[in-house]
Amino acid sequence: MKKAVFIDKDGTLIQNIPYNVNTTRISLLPTVGPSLRRLKDAGYLLILVTNQAGVAYGYFKEAMLIHVFNRINQLLSEENVMIDGFYYCPHHPDARIGAYKKKCNCRKPGPGMLTDAAANYGIDLKGSWMIGDILDDVEAGNKCGCRSILVDNGNETEWLLDHWRQPTLIVSSFDEAASFILKNK
Repeated sequence: MKKAVFIDKDGTLIQNIPYNVNTTRISLLPTVGPSLRRLKDAGYLLILVTNQAGVAYGYFKEAMLIHVFNRINQLLSEENVMIDGFYYCPHHPDARIGAYKKKCNCRKPGPGMLTDAAANYGIDLKGSWMIGDILDDVEAGNKCGCRSILVDNGNETEWLLDHWRQPTLIVSSFDEAASFILKNK
C-alpha cells in the first residue's frame, strides 16, 4: 500500500483568500513547493483535501474549482512536483443552494475525503499524514487513522482540543511539517 500526505488548501498550501477562485490571486505559501518535492521524492502521494463551502453558498460554480486546481499544479510544476489527487467538499449544512445543503462525511472535520482517496489510490492511512492550518484538518486526519500536523499560522481561532483534535505536532511552517514527516516515516 502507498503512503500519502493529505494537505489542506487555503492557509496551508496557498495564501488564504476566502472563497477565491480567481486564479491570478492564487499563490503558494513560502517553502511549500520545495517541501512537497522532498515528500514526493520520499515516495509519498500528495493529496489535496479542501472544504469548498463557496459552492454551497452560491459564491462560485463547482466547475470553477478545476481552474483553481490546475493553477496550483501550474505553480508547483515550477518546483517539478504535482499534486496527485484533488478532493473537495462542496457541501454545507447552511447552504443557499439546495443541492449542496446537507451534513456530510466529506466535509472536514469528517474523514470522508481522506477515506475516499485511500480507497481510490490504495493508501495506507496509518502510514500517512494530514497537514492543515486548523483543528478541523487535524480531526479529519486523526479520525481516519493518519498522523496529523497543525501549521499554526494564526488561522485556528477556537483551540477546542479533544482526543480527535490533538495534532501529532504543531509547527510554524510547511517546511517544518515536511521535515518532521521525513524524519518520522
